[in-house]
Amino acid sequence: MSEKYEWRKKEKKLYIPKQKPEIVEVPEFKFITIKGEGSPAESIFNECIGALYSVAYGIKMLSKKEEYQPSGYFDYTVYPLEGVWDINEEAKKRFKGTIAKEDLIYQIMIRQPEFVDESVFRDIIESVKKKKLNPLLEQVKFESIADGKCVQMLHLGRFEDEPETFEKMEAFSRENGLTRLSKIHREIYLSDARKVVPEKLKTVLRFKVK
Repeated sequence: MSEKYEWRKKEKKLYIPKQKPEIVEVPEFKFITIKGEGSPAESIFNECIGALYSVAYGIKMLSKKEEYQPSGYFDYTVYPLEGVWDINEEAKKRFKGTIAKEDLIYQIMIRQPEFVDESVFRDIIESVKKKKLNPLLEQVKFESIADGKCVQMLHLGRFEDEPETFEKMEAFSRENGLTRLSKIHREIYLSDARKVVPEKLKTVLRFKVK
């Protein structure tokens, strides 16, 4: 039996950065995604997460269905939840430096191994629908996304304190002759916010630069 693929060990450059800004090139990866808007404190946000994880673990459990395993299948640890965050158009028009959580728009996602394709995704979606009644499963998509050149940094602590980390990242960008492309940013959640106190949350923050 081959060794389980562990992203924490094999892809430290992308997922386990240090608490200081760094430049990283992010290639194209496959994701299952779902979009939403509003505060992450609202119940719909957790329902979106639930829909994603039900599909992610449906794909992961293919290891127990040898008759169905797709070409190239290997055992692996499920990738962490990620989110790309922005604010809606109305909020952009009146933006004065602060953001209301109700104005947020997001696309949350979980990366998938290379052997997953549209066919595998569709089969798993149909299988999960038979077991789960979550209507949001209809909104889950399969996409390939490439972020390209980015600046990233590990943020330790509360989500509300992220602006301090972004300031360090933007200063680093300027010092290295880079320009942040937009206020849109990616977060990779290395901690389970349901089990870890806010002061110890580990989140990778990343934004695109040129």
